Amino acid sequence: MKQLNCIYIVCASFLRQVHKLRFIRLIPDAVRNVIIVLGATLVLAAPSACAASPYDAMVDAVMARYHLPGLAVGVIQNGKVVYKRTEGELAVGSGKPVTPDTLFKIASNTKAFTTALLARLVQQGKLKWSDPVRKYLPKFGMYEPWVARNMQVRDLLMHDNGLRAGAGDLMLWPQPNDFTRADIVTGLKYIKPVHSFRATYAYSNTSYVIAGQVAAAAGGASYEQLMRREVFKPLGLARCVVGRFNRDKVGNVAQPHTRPHGHWVVTGADGKVVPVVTAAAAGGVRCSLNAMLKWAQNWLAPTPKQLAWLSLKQRRILWAAHRPIPLSPRRRAWDHAHFFANGYGWHLEDVDGKWVVWHTGTLSGMYSALTLLPDQKTGFVVLINAEAPDARRVLKEVILKHFTAPGQGRSVASYADELARAHHRQQVSHMPNTSSRVPATAHELEPELGIWHSPWFGKVSICATRGKVHFSAAKSPMMTGVVMRVGNRYLVDWDNFGPHAEAWLEFGQGKPIVLQMAKVDPDADFSWDYEDLAFRRIGACQRAGHSVTAQLQRHAGGASG
Repeated sequence: MKQLNCIYIVCASFLRQVHKLRFIRLIPDAVRNVIIVLGATLVLAAPSACAASPYDAMVDAVMARYHLPGLAVGVIQNGKVVYKRTEGELAVGSGKPVTPDTLFKIASNTKAFTTALLARLVQQGKLKWSDPVRKYLPKFGMYEPWVARNMQVRDLLMHDNGLRAGAGDLMLWPQPNDFTRADIVTGLKYIKPVHSFRATYAYSNTSYVIAGQVAAAAGGASYEQLMRREVFKPLGLARCVVGRFNRDKVGNVAQPHTRPHGHWVVTGADGKVVPVVTAAAAGGVRCSLNAMLKWAQNWLAPTPKQLAWLSLKQRRILWAAHRPIPLSPRRRAWDHAHFFANGYGWHLEDVDGKWVVWHTGTLSGMYSALTLLPDQKTGFVVLINAEAPDARRVLKEVILKHFTAPGQGRSVASYADELARAHHRQQVSHMPNTSSRVPATAHELEPELGIWHSPWFGKVSICATRGKVHFSAAKSPMMTGVVMRVGNRYLVDWDNFGPHAEAWLEFGQGKPIVLQMAKVDPDADFSWDYEDLAFRRIGACQRAGHSVTAQLQRHAGGASG
């Protein structure tokens, strides 16, 4: 019976791969039976190859629960890759299957690549962790001049610069936009801190962009060139890319998906030429499953050549607990964790008494996870081309428990149901009811219509066009929407984003009038950092009938930004 089950598992796995191809529907039943018989023959000839993987059941359960468009999972044990599984398509309906060489955006898992690059430069004597940032970037600024003068290279990696989580992220996302890395280096000085410097953990993407610019200045080349030269090439990461590349020439590139109406759709698809992104050092690397497994092996079981590439001394610095992170009740309950801390580009935690080093990556329509258990030389990679935070969290947890608490983990359904209940409770208790919304009129908003300016975000237009009042950002062209009235408040109903990203418009009293913004959904992603915006009106709208673009162009010579 065990042998028959084994035959079934191998054949089913093989057919799963075949079903990814469009021509499966053209294969007659008789041919399929031949495939199964051949598979069984191979199994009988080499029974040792037929060891059922416990990870298949986990992947199957997650796919059944979340119906992901594409997924890649790999597991390392004792330094060796023991499992690889891919499911789905590069883009829904494309017929092009996800493979171990498919490129995924790894998002914030890029940060560990960036800190490894910096460690290489430290090892080469080109910079020191304690160097002032201004040694390399003289124009770097923070709201408090003392902080700007005393910010060290290592401070950029600690998420404790005093700003709120996600501060300045609207200069990075949504993409595409017209903000540059120079804008970020100089722009943070206009954002007021909410904490003392080095006092509180608050996640920062913009600090990592600045760290990438420090690397470029110290290394004498662009961040992208340094990453290819100092990290990708010496580690043999041929299926990792950063910066500009030709999508078709590179090939096999997963596309991001969201689920706005109950089914997955591609959102923000790559053009033929993928451009350089401002946020590269914070979240711009793309890698395949095979490449990420090779990257993980470098940390779990480094070869002598890899230890020459990056010494144990620098590796220990990257994985030291530099900044405590508040431990959430769920993490305490699920992982039985007692500490949670930030390294340089990595998170550190104890899970069921085991040391775990990990990070995740989140971009619109792309999710990743890399989890390592260094003492066991074990780890795993999860790559998803979908807006699927719960799928990632659940799959990460069930695989992790397989190593930290064998036989004691909960089912996929158990974790998934708990998260679904928590989301429902949160939405009911936190999300305001905006169903009474109606389009705002130019008459009621007459005193507020005009061109507004933020010293770090630039100009926005709030003007009447096509019978409605529209909001449009000059340097972030995706951020356009209709202004709606809800009772005595106003919000922006975005053209390109769902309710999770909507923003209140809050017009202050007095002269000059100040415009501020806030999240409608208080639990929205922190990268919608509206709370850090403060606009002043710098000009009037043009006469009715002119486009929003024209409104902004008319004031192109006004305040900078």
